[in-house]
Amino acid sequence: MDEVLGVAMLSMHRDMARVNQVAMNLSNALTPAYKREVSTAAVPGAQAFGSLWDAGMAASMTGATGTAATQSQLDMSAGTLKSTGQPLDLALASSGFFEVQTEKGPAYTRQGNFRLDQRGRIVTAQGYPLMGKGGEIQLNTAQPAIDVYGNITDKQKPVAQIKVVQFEHAERLQRIGEGLYAEGSEMRQLPDAEVQLRQGFLENANVSSAREMMELMQAMRHFESMQKVTQGYDDMIGSAIRKLGEM
Repeated sequence: MDEVLGVAMLSMHRDMARVNQVAMNLSNALTPAYKREVSTAAVPGAQAFGSLWDAGMAASMTGATGTAATQSQLDMSAGTLKSTGQPLDLALASSGFFEVQTEKGPAYTRQGNFRLDQRGRIVTAQGYPLMGKGGEIQLNTAQPAIDVYGNITDKQKPVAQIKVVQFEHAERLQRIGEGLYAEGSEMRQLPDAEVQLRQGFLENANVSSAREMMELMQAMRHFESMQKVTQGYDDMIGSAIRKLGEM
């Protein structure tokens, strides 16, 4: 099939993927520590253009909004911090992630809106226990003191130190829902010198509504221009076929 139509169709599917990402980012603008998704489009070489039609048709038939030529990654830039005054609200002013234990194993998050469960453990809003360097963290009161390195003091007695980890390519982490990420490659535990934890604060989402609206308008305008290219090319082919028929 014609490469020009394949290129146009693939480009339109990329625009649809961008629109979906913008919608997700805007819907999570108020979610603590949410990291916006951004598109990274792989540019094909000259040899790849012959298969673009098939890629576009496959995406169209499956209802997909992205293709192999469209990739997405996380924007890991830090969000601003807001003060809550709650002793179990924690924010990372540095890079890194908290580790929590789920039914399916360890997961990672920057959402620091923790609470105490009935057993006295520090847990996420969903009940997943926050992990310290020695395992689960258990308190006797809901008013612990936590320093910038994650050291927890409960009733003036040292209890535990919060485990903070980092990944080599954090922008490639996979979301698994509830503000959690699956384990990525080359994980390392951050030393105290690299941890900047703030008690009584939460990290805001790094989503700018104005920026997302600009992304939305750009994607829609590009989609419309590709529609016009497709229609114009189709009209040109139809006119050529009619002329050939009249010869």
